[in-house]
Amino acid sequence: MSAHLSEQELQRRQKLTELRALGIDPYPAEEFKVNVNALDIKENYDRDKLNYKDISIAGRIMSVRDMGKACFAVIQDATGRIQLYIRKDDICPGEDKTLYDVVWKKLIDIGDIIGVNGYVFTTKTGEISIHVTSLKVLSKSLKPLPIVKTDEQGNSFDEVSDPEFRYRQRYVDLIINPQVRDTFKKRTQIINSIRTTLTNAGLLEVETPILQSIPGGATARPFITHHNALNMPLYLRIANELYLKRLIVGGFEGVFEFAKDFRNEGMDRTHNPEFTVLEFYIAYKDYNWMMDFTEKMLEKIVTDLYGKTEITVGEKQIDFKAPFKRVTMYEAIKEFTGFDISGMDEAQLRDVCKKLNIHVEAHAGKGKLIDEIFGEKCEGNYIQPTFITDYPVEMSPLTKKHRTVEGLVERFELMINGKEIANAYSELNDPIDQRERFEEQLKLMERGDDEAMFIDHDFLRALEYGMPPTAGIGIGIDRLTMLLTNNAAIQEVLFFPQMRPEVKPAEEMTHS
Repeated sequence: MSAHLSEQELQRRQKLTELRALGIDPYPAEEFKVNVNALDIKENYDRDKLNYKDISIAGRIMSVRDMGKACFAVIQDATGRIQLYIRKDDICPGEDKTLYDVVWKKLIDIGDIIGVNGYVFTTKTGEISIHVTSLKVLSKSLKPLPIVKTDEQGNSFDEVSDPEFRYRQRYVDLIINPQVRDTFKKRTQIINSIRTTLTNAGLLEVETPILQSIPGGATARPFITHHNALNMPLYLRIANELYLKRLIVGGFEGVFEFAKDFRNEGMDRTHNPEFTVLEFYIAYKDYNWMMDFTEKMLEKIVTDLYGKTEITVGEKQIDFKAPFKRVTMYEAIKEFTGFDISGMDEAQLRDVCKKLNIHVEAHAGKGKLIDEIFGEKCEGNYIQPTFITDYPVEMSPLTKKHRTVEGLVERFELMINGKEIANAYSELNDPIDQRERFEEQLKLMERGDDEAMFIDHDFLRALEYGMPPTAGIGIGIDRLTMLLTNNAAIQEVLFFPQMRPEVKPAEEMTHS
C-alpha cells in the first residue's frame, strides 16, 4: 500500500509512529469536554469584562504561523474559525519542552484535530484570540488538506472548486469551503420551517414504504430489486402519493411526509436518481385552497431564512410575496407558441410539435405531447412564482376532472426561475374514473412508454371504501433548496450526490 502514498502521506504516517513512541495516543478514547465554540467567543467576548477566562475548545488546525518560541494558529470548529496563540513556556511550564519543540512544531500538521484550554484575549491588531495554556492531540490527519489561502480579512481565495473532487469527497469540501456548510444549514432551516407550518396546521407527519410491490403515484421509470424471502420483485418508490391517500381513506384528515424517492432516469444539474420530496394531503380541500396555502407557506419560508420576501437568484430578483400569478396551461402555450391547442387531438398535437421543432417519441400519447410543448417553449419563461393551472386530463391520471371545463383536470404546477417546484391536485376520489385512468396508462405502457403508471388494485380497493374530497401537493425539496440558496446544480444541495464509480489506477486496484 505504501507504494501508492504521496511523500506527505508517508511523512504523516511516520509522525503517527513517533507520537505513539512518545506515549501520546493520536486517537484518544476519553471525552474532551468542550465548553464554548468559535462563534460564541467572537460574538460575545468583551475585553473590558475579560470574560471567557477558562475555556475549552476543539477544532481542526487550518493554518500555523511560527514565531520561534511562540506561534499563531487557526482552528476551525462547526461554527467557524478562531486564532490561537501558543507559547512554549505556557504549554510546557517545566524543564521538559517536548510538547512544544517536538510534538507541536514537528509532529502536528495542518488538518490535525486538537483540543486546547486557555483564555480569550485581543491581540495588538485587534483580533480576538485564545491564549493556549494546554494542548491535546485528538485526531491525527493522515491526508493533507488542499491548500486554501485567505487574506487578512479572512476572505478565502483559490478555493478548491473542481466538482468531481468536491462532490466525491464532500467531507473535504465541507472542511475547506465553509459556505458549503451554510447551504446545508439553510436546507435544514427550510425543512424545519415547512414542518412547523404543517404541524401547526394540524397535519400529522407519517412514514410510508420505500420498497413497494407497485411503483405508483407518478409517471417515471423505477429501480427494481428482488426480495429473496418472498421471491418477488420490489420497486424503490417513485412517489409516496398513493400510500398517503390510503391514510386519508383511513380517517386522517391531514398527513405529510418528507420522502426519499428514486427514479431510474437521467442525471443532470437538476436531476439526481435519489431525491427528497415533501408530499402532503388535506381532506375537504381543493386545488384553489392549496394554491393559497402554498404561496403563504413559501412566503414564510423565505422570510424565516432571510427576513424578507425578495431574494437574488443568479442575476435575477425573485419576490415570494403572496399572492402569486396564476395562468392556465393552454394560456401559457398560446402566449409563447401562438398555437391554441385546446381541443386538438393527438395527430394535430404531433403536427404542432413538428412545426415547433420539438422531438417526441412515437409512443408518446396526447398528454406527453402537451407536456413536451410546455416544457420546451413555456416553462423557462416563468421567473417570478407562477401557478400554471388546469392541465389536460391525459397528463394527470390521479387528478379530479375540472368542475367546469371538459377535458381538463384541477391541477397546478408552481414555476419559479423557469423550473417546476411543486405539483398539486384536487385529488381524484372517484374509484371508477380512477380505474379507467389507470387502464389508459396501461395502454400507453403497451405502446412502449416505460414511464406509464401501473394499475394499483389495492389503491383502487381503498378508494372504493370512500375517500373524502382532498387536496394534495408534492414539493421538490432539493430544487426548492437550490432556488433559496442560489445554487444552479442539484449536486450542491445534496451531501452525497450519485456519481460514477471512481476510477482507480490499475496497480492500486491490484493491491486493494
